[in-house]
Amino acid sequence: MNSSSFQQIYKPHQGIPALAGITTFEEAGKPGLSVEGCVNRLKRLHWAFRRLHQIFIHRLVSEPVYELKMGFSLQAHYCAEHAAAFRKRVAEMREPPLGLDVVPDAALEMFFDEILTSADSEDLLIGIYGEAIPALERSLATYMEATNPVVDHPSIRVCKFALLEVREMLEYGRTVLSNLDCKHTDASRKWRSNIVRLLELAGGLDGHLPRTPGTPERLSSLAPYVFDPVPKRDNRFTDPYNMGVHAEAFLYDPAMPVNAKPLMMFYKRLREIDVPEVIASILAETNNKPWEYTVDMTRQLWDEARHAMMGEIGFLHAGVDWREQVRINFTWSLALNTQLKPIERHAVLYFIEQGLMPKTGKRFEWEVGKASGNPFSELAQDFDWADEVLHARIGRDWYVKGFSDSKSATAYGDECWSRVLIDWEKYKAEGLTSHQNWWPKLYADWCQLREIEPEAAALSFNTSYAAKRADLRELSGSA
Repeated sequence: MNSSSFQQIYKPHQGIPALAGITTFEEAGKPGLSVEGCVNRLKRLHWAFRRLHQIFIHRLVSEPVYELKMGFSLQAHYCAEHAAAFRKRVAEMREPPLGLDVVPDAALEMFFDEILTSADSEDLLIGIYGEAIPALERSLATYMEATNPVVDHPSIRVCKFALLEVREMLEYGRTVLSNLDCKHTDASRKWRSNIVRLLELAGGLDGHLPRTPGTPERLSSLAPYVFDPVPKRDNRFTDPYNMGVHAEAFLYDPAMPVNAKPLMMFYKRLREIDVPEVIASILAETNNKPWEYTVDMTRQLWDEARHAMMGEIGFLHAGVDWREQVRINFTWSLALNTQLKPIERHAVLYFIEQGLMPKTGKRFEWEVGKASGNPFSELAQDFDWADEVLHARIGRDWYVKGFSDSKSATAYGDECWSRVLIDWEKYKAEGLTSHQNWWPKLYADWCQLREIEPEAAALSFNTSYAAKRADLRELSGSA
């Protein structure tokens, strides 16, 4: 009997799927990539996720459109996680040094540099969603076709899970680009043609294609890249310096009606747009940390973006148009990003998190949500509280370990925050805001929508951040 005949009659026992159900004998018998070939491609895929993560993080703060900030937050989280998975897979196949922090190809590096330094938001989005992510999707799919499905199954799994979320990112990007009013200027067309050429010079994102001959050229990345730490907001955020409504003072006041407190918590949640902006600045300006640090901090960044969206959802279902009725400020992220060093920003973040863990913090907000009779507020605060448990662990792992003990770490955070000048009077004097107390009208309109009588205590609430921080501590000086 020849081998071909034997293959035809060979059957698994009682029809049970052979090879654990992952493939057929025919596919499993085909040649595939060698270990060296696998490692070379995987390292470039890892690099692509790593550079995309950098682009999302570095451009998140200065991106004004709220929805894009949220999208960048999620997709940075995806990229950090997948880069970690590819790092782990390469480490399983090779002894150190692994070369994972070494640029794999000069033209490929220039491709990502050009996207990072793109002149405007339009070019940035075209670079990410029109070129980089489609190339990444093709490379993942090509890898899975080229490698042997049994001998390299661990890599197949890594690529399979990555491909699920890369395709999600791709679909998001297609929608973004289809709704983008592209200028299509000569400069923009030239820039896009150049990044396409850079990818061709690199032999494609994963390096398996023939390399187009030529010399790589820089356009937007000629000058060294400089991170912009100043947060930007789109025109729906009409009064971003407004500090006229002290949410915490309202929440912790027992005289205030509990059914109105979810509205103030939705304000607090949506205002958390500034936390991803601060964490992004910490990541952008912190070097020489293990990739696990990046993974953890980016997860926290995404959690804080989710919290902001919880506020947006809460307002929507409460019938409140936050764009017209609420003044979401960015004074916290603006001050921290421009006045403190990265480690000092992390210190403030950790200090605030510690204040959220006792019974007067996240547990209290969940209890308020539950008592209010608002099901979404209860649910949102339940998960908000759960997230803080993780964030406290991240703080212990990556911040507290730099101190002799947690008490010293917390005290340093308090001291750093005390040095931050969020100048209520200056903002008003310069005409940046009048610190309008928008709460009474919001509350009255909400009551009218529900055909209930506003309570006098809530209607007369008029406490601002002029003299007290969010943790209700008195401010010194003009802050």
